[in-house]
Amino acid sequence: MTQETLTLIDLVTDRDLDGMNDWLADHGALDIAEELTRLDPTEQAMVFRLLAKDRALAVFEALDPVNQQQLIDALADESVNDLFRHLDADDRARLLDEMPAMVARRLLASLPTDARENTNLLLGYPEDSVGRTMSPRYVSVRAGQTAADALTKIRRAGLRPREVLVVPVTDDQRGLVGVVDLPDLVTAEKGTRVGDLTRPETYAARVDEDQEVAARLIGEADLVALPVVDTEDRLVGVLTVDDAMEIIEEEETEDIQRAGGVEPLGVPYLQAGGLHLARKRATWLLVLILAAVATVNVLEFFEDTLEAVVALALFIPLLIDTGGNSGSQAATVVIRAMAVGEVQFRDLPRILHRELRVGVLLGLMLGAVGFPIVWFFYGVEFAIVISSTLLVICTWASFAGGLLPLLAKRLGIDPAVVSAPIITTLVDATGLIIYFLIARAVLGI
Repeated sequence: MTQETLTLIDLVTDRDLDGMNDWLADHGALDIAEELTRLDPTEQAMVFRLLAKDRALAVFEALDPVNQQQLIDALADESVNDLFRHLDADDRARLLDEMPAMVARRLLASLPTDARENTNLLLGYPEDSVGRTMSPRYVSVRAGQTAADALTKIRRAGLRPREVLVVPVTDDQRGLVGVVDLPDLVTAEKGTRVGDLTRPETYAARVDEDQEVAARLIGEADLVALPVVDTEDRLVGVLTVDDAMEIIEEEETEDIQRAGGVEPLGVPYLQAGGLHLARKRATWLLVLILAAVATVNVLEFFEDTLEAVVALALFIPLLIDTGGNSGSQAATVVIRAMAVGEVQFRDLPRILHRELRVGVLLGLMLGAVGFPIVWFFYGVEFAIVISSTLLVICTWASFAGGLLPLLAKRLGIDPAVVSAPIITTLVDATGLIIYFLIARAVLGI
């Protein structure tokens, strides 16, 4: 294997320090962070110590909080305090959420007073709120200032470039009155008033607002930063676009896992042990097994019907799978529309009306395809049973798929929880009832 094709894992396994140094020199912080997650904590610490201070901080910031916490445990030296001090306040707060209380208190105590106060400020806001993830480091200007005076104030603030791409405009009581883009300040005439450069529309988030809502607002309004205000509309921080992207990635990961019938892992997949993965999956499987008991009870109740016409059993998998898939489709579309803010609970009547129509159309199309086939092999009465059942099941499944996510959201439950697995299990049991009732009516059983 040539040096060019060796991965960091290969070099660590061979304990090739020269090769590791060369590999680290040839790769950026994101690539290094990604490869570190594939190593065990002890190996991560060994590689991390080979990095220069500035690169080490960049790599550390690129890691997820879970991986940061593992690396800190493995390092266990003075460099940990230095890394922690150089993180942004919001990144420190996220990391502390992942750490044991004793370690968190020790790291907080190692911070300078102002950094500790900023971090404690964020930790005081509710979990998953935008106040917990905002940056308390910002510089604000006044509407009456000139562009030249505003730029002087920004330079003296000593913030990083990404922290001043958008500059809030406030009054004397820190009340938010607008925002101005840094490029507009830089290109304006020196004597231009800041008030003349502010955006025509001002977007802001409340500190107690859900972080996902604020993060999606940044994307929808095409912003690079979003001012965050308290309950009295006073500026307290800024949510930047890079933090918003991390929030959306985290929330969508949880939704995808729940939609697949898995509890959120909480750690990167390769960092999760077999027992951890099994525990996260087993909970849902047990719930679905209990729910599936209803299907068994339905079959037992209609046992006489099955004995009278054994051929009915042949179509059970086809019908319940079709109903489950139809309901899952509706739930997936509605949940996604809810996630991006396209629909709200007040849209429920329109959604149900739309899904009922879609369900009827799906049932008619599938029934029309299946009718001649079933007629040819089993007769016209059986064809009527199957086609009618497809029509009713698709309509009911689409209705349930449109209703349950919005109802769950209204009740404070994550809509993803009632997505594909729950919808499928519900439609399985009810679909069998529909099937056997139609069969009894048509076949005269």
